[in-house]
Amino acid sequence: MPSLWMLFASFAFAAMGAGVKLASEFYTTSELLFYRGLIGSVVLLAIVRQQGGSFRTPFPKEHLFRSMVGVVSLWLWFFAIGKLPLATAMTLNYMAPIWMAAALFFGGWWTRTESTASAVEWPLLLAVGASFFGVTLVLQPAFETKQWLGGLAGVASSVISAMAYMQVRKLGQMGEPEYRVVFYFSLTTTIAGLIGVFSGDGASTGLPFHSHTTGGAVLLLGIGFAALMAQMAMTRAYRVGKVLVVANLQYTGIVFSSMWGLALWGDRFGWHVWLGIGVILASGIAATFYNTRKTARGAVMEKTDPIASEL
Repeated sequence: MPSLWMLFASFAFAAMGAGVKLASEFYTTSELLFYRGLIGSVVLLAIVRQQGGSFRTPFPKEHLFRSMVGVVSLWLWFFAIGKLPLATAMTLNYMAPIWMAAALFFGGWWTRTESTASAVEWPLLLAVGASFFGVTLVLQPAFETKQWLGGLAGVASSVISAMAYMQVRKLGQMGEPEYRVVFYFSLTTTIAGLIGVFSGDGASTGLPFHSHTTGGAVLLLGIGFAALMAQMAMTRAYRVGKVLVVANLQYTGIVFSSMWGLALWGDRFGWHVWLGIGVILASGIAATFYNTRKTARGAVMEKTDPIASEL
């Protein structure tokens, strides 16, 4: 059953990505950010209020930092989805655990902790190095078709996502429930999107927002609800399942996004792109194993959603 929760979460996140790519033809990135955050905030507010939960937090600064970092990552990811094939953008975003593992390792090496002094994590170093090789393969078509800006945005999104994940872990260690993490992130996303719209990323018609069509409205609602359901399902999976198994199952999102891309846009890749995706997938699994082993078993994962931004 935990596996099914994680598979559903991965499918829903891939569906959200497909919705973002479709909606990017009608809305700007800031508009998508605004509506994504607004729908999530309203729905979560109603659910938590009905259950008698409280949004009062003793850690406002930590929430602000986590939310701002997450918003920047999400904006870059939405931008990358609009410019790249869906599977490519999704794969690049799933590099976040690799950056986390690299940061944890090199941070320990720099401070010369006992664990890094006694043994070098060669498998981890190999995984990090292989991931860079995978990125060059995946991004080759993007650079050849002058979509390099979207490729760089996707890579930058994964780096910043790693920072957001580590802040989520910190909040979990402080005892902060996951619904507050997700709510304040959604609220910040709404505000950031609104600021982006009125600061020049709005519609080209002279109005701040694009007008809605039936199809556009359906896409926006689908994006918001898919993201929220994915976050809730993922939280459930981590609570009731084995952390390592559940964490690795999140990479099925790459498979689902490939299926969406093939069905909706006819995306087809050469062997070098599939090889790159496979290398990044294997590297991510290895990095996830490292991250999980370095985290106290269940101490954080059972209290908070480790992927509370979008992934």
